[in-house]
Amino acid sequence: MAGAVAAGALAPTAAFAGPRPDTVQQRLDALVKQDGVPAALATVKGRDGRTRTYTAGVGNAATKAKVPVDGQIRAGSNTKAFTAVVVLQLVAEGKVDLDATVDTYLPGLVRGDGFDGRTITVRQLLQHTSGLPDYLDKEVILNAPRRYYEPRELLDAALAQKARFAPGAQWEYSNTNYLLAGLIIQKVTGRPFGEEVTTRVIDRIGLRHTYVPVPGDMTIHEAHPQGYQRAADGSLRDYTELDPSWGWAAGAVVSTNTDITRFYGALLEGRLLPAAQLAQMRTTVPAEAAGTAVRYGLGLVSRPLSCGGTAWGHGGTIPGYYTAGGTTDDGRAVNIAVTTIPDGNTMDHITQAADEALCR
Repeated sequence: MAGAVAAGALAPTAAFAGPRPDTVQQRLDALVKQDGVPAALATVKGRDGRTRTYTAGVGNAATKAKVPVDGQIRAGSNTKAFTAVVVLQLVAEGKVDLDATVDTYLPGLVRGDGFDGRTITVRQLLQHTSGLPDYLDKEVILNAPRRYYEPRELLDAALAQKARFAPGAQWEYSNTNYLLAGLIIQKVTGRPFGEEVTTRVIDRIGLRHTYVPVPGDMTIHEAHPQGYQRAADGSLRDYTELDPSWGWAAGAVVSTNTDITRFYGALLEGRLLPAAQLAQMRTTVPAEAAGTAVRYGLGLVSRPLSCGGTAWGHGGTIPGYYTAGGTTDDGRAVNIAVTTIPDGNTMDHITQAADEALCR
């Protein structure tokens, strides 16, 4: 969905044979001192399964409070991977068909200028190849962060636009795809989206610091760094408390770096999906707009590593927080969060830091 200050202390939870702790810490310190993010947090998991956590910067720009170790953050579009898992579980149960049309589950709902729910498949939603325009207006969200949105209100904003391209013709990221995936989950199960994610994913693998906010919940429940956006005059505006309803099935989840790495690890280990559905999730198409060699599956991003091999994950952007990282098939993992939406150069630095943590 959609990135200064004193350096934080290294906060290891265990030793492991992997990247040197000072290397990761130096990367986080540079994100604070050179790129100007208020805080940076990371979790790195080594080949032996042991984990270290790191912090840099300050958790509160006004009070200069320390960054909570493995503090909760808004996970943004990592939510899409959770949503895709639930849809694919329903596929495994015979309740959803990836190649059925949206109209099969939401009859008559998607009609507009150049798009039609009778010609868009569930797979195309999860893969961002539907051609549906994005409902998200970032300026509206930034100007009224505490406003509540019903999913149908967001969908109407998308349906008022023109189609971006014919279904299946190309790839383009659109939060509207996952809004519809959330609606399909609710229609098929008869239960709220958040309850399905909680039961089928969060509780199933024991993510104790992860949750889907209920309507009206604008807070982050556990210890967390404040999230900011930098205004035109250079000042920081606090976006820690906001109504994430506009993100919903595309971006509302709250988590920690460690829980995010646990989620992707459990996913790749086959603990959330049968082999057939995991293989579908990992079947990717080029996602040129997301970066060279980046590919997109069904709610899952693959990125080649500089040392060879592939990192799987997603990443997320939401006012106040940005997350990026990856998990490998042999169990290495990293997730990095910063407490603002960074510019392109800083995003590149975060990607480089994640690559280095997985490769060294």
